[in-house]
Amino acid sequence: MSQTAVKASGVADAPDAGRWKALVFIALAQLMVVLDATIVNIALPSAQQDLGISDGNRQWVVTAYALAFGGLLLFGGRIADLWGRKRTFVLGLGGFAIASALGGAATNEAMMFGSRALQGVFGALLAPAALSLLAVMFTDAKERAKAFGIYGAIAGGGGAVGLILGGFLTEYLNWRWTFFVNIPFAIVAAAGAYLVIREPEGGRNRSPLDIPGVILSTLGLVALVYGFTRAESNGWSDAVTVGMFVASAVLLLAFVVVESKVKAPLLPLRVITERNRGGVYLSLGLAIIAMFGLFLFLTYYLQIVKGYTPVKTGFAFLPMIAGMITGSTQIGTRLMTRVAPRLLMGPGFLVAAVGMLFLTQMEVDTSYAGVLLPGMLLLGLGMGTAFMPAMSLATTGVEPRDAGVASAMVNTSQQVGGAIGTALLNTIAASATTSYIADHIGGASSRSQQQLVQLQGQVQGYTSAIWFAVGILVVAAAIALTFVNAGRPGSGNAVAGSGAGDEAEDELRVPVVAH
Repeated sequence: MSQTAVKASGVADAPDAGRWKALVFIALAQLMVVLDATIVNIALPSAQQDLGISDGNRQWVVTAYALAFGGLLLFGGRIADLWGRKRTFVLGLGGFAIASALGGAATNEAMMFGSRALQGVFGALLAPAALSLLAVMFTDAKERAKAFGIYGAIAGGGGAVGLILGGFLTEYLNWRWTFFVNIPFAIVAAAGAYLVIREPEGGRNRSPLDIPGVILSTLGLVALVYGFTRAESNGWSDAVTVGMFVASAVLLLAFVVVESKVKAPLLPLRVITERNRGGVYLSLGLAIIAMFGLFLFLTYYLQIVKGYTPVKTGFAFLPMIAGMITGSTQIGTRLMTRVAPRLLMGPGFLVAAVGMLFLTQMEVDTSYAGVLLPGMLLLGLGMGTAFMPAMSLATTGVEPRDAGVASAMVNTSQQVGGAIGTALLNTIAASATTSYIADHIGGASSRSQQQLVQLQGQVQGYTSAIWFAVGILVVAAAIALTFVNAGRPGSGNAVAGSGAGDEAEDELRVPVVAH
């Protein structure tokens, strides 16, 4: 490829001198967004009591954030491509800090729900901008592997860090600090980003905004996430739940039709129809379904069945974090430039499935060291190894002007996967628990025996759901091994063509991968 073509595509010849400093601030912002998803769960019981939130309404503390974040991600990614990623990133951080301050200062449930929705809005600007900045700043294969190794470890392990931090803040300060803690994160990351990040020239997409696409995608994704969230609390046959799923299907189908016809689409279909990216989005979404459900069950198991404090529960997740960091920064980073991505993603998901298999052996009196420790360690290792090449491949070879939208699709698959995982696996667990208790409660004569049956029923529910999660991870591995056919970075076929006669696409794929 000629130097002219490289320059025309918006990728500078010399790499940005401040890119590693920039990575520190991008990683800090990503950590803030990811840990916010779990840190609030730990604080929820205390906040509910303080603010007088009813049991029926408490889910909105989580749901308001999920709906705004999941629904606006594609729009946020397109805004990053239009305005510039650095500007969108700094704006997202500032808004997130303000929304967090409002959440920490909340005096009633309306203020709390509003602040959570606002956090979701600015998170939807921030997350795609962060990932797309990495995509356009790190173009050398080896450097890209290191950068995405660090990013992948944070994306995977941040949720567990949130459990530890949430436990500490709730137990030793109060729930309001689970919001206030975001403010220093955001200020440091925004100041650092403003001073250090230098976005490559020419990578913006200045086409007019696709308003019909924005409306259809936002409403479709909100309906989908809300459908799964409602299914968890109201059941799958609930009329509103079914209505949400139908509405989501109609809206998203209309969105695809609109995107195939408009001149400047919100989500250019070339981004998702390329076989490797499609395989990444699908396998990553499935893996998140398995993982989110597990976070929830292990938290309940450790606190309710084993009687752990919030802080002790957080520390119990440390092996999973250690596994993720090792898998992402050591295994994934070292092998990514030597082997094809599918040979990291497929085996990575399978190792995580083996870790899950350990956890299906949980019982009321299971020892932490014998079952939970090896299970979480393998789960973390597998997920870290798989996440890292997946995150990188999702934005490899994409046109610079589409980097924000491609990054938003990674976040969308994770967010929708999280909503599906929580609802689907919770339903399976609740059904198995009810069935077990109904079958065994008759033989329990004393109160202590009845309590034991209740606990055994809960554990039976968790393990039944974890068996499903094992199956989901095996399917994710199969999709990664089948769909993803890219060669190793720098091998000349890093991203395979999506079809014959796609010369324009291939011309655009090369610059981001090679210098």
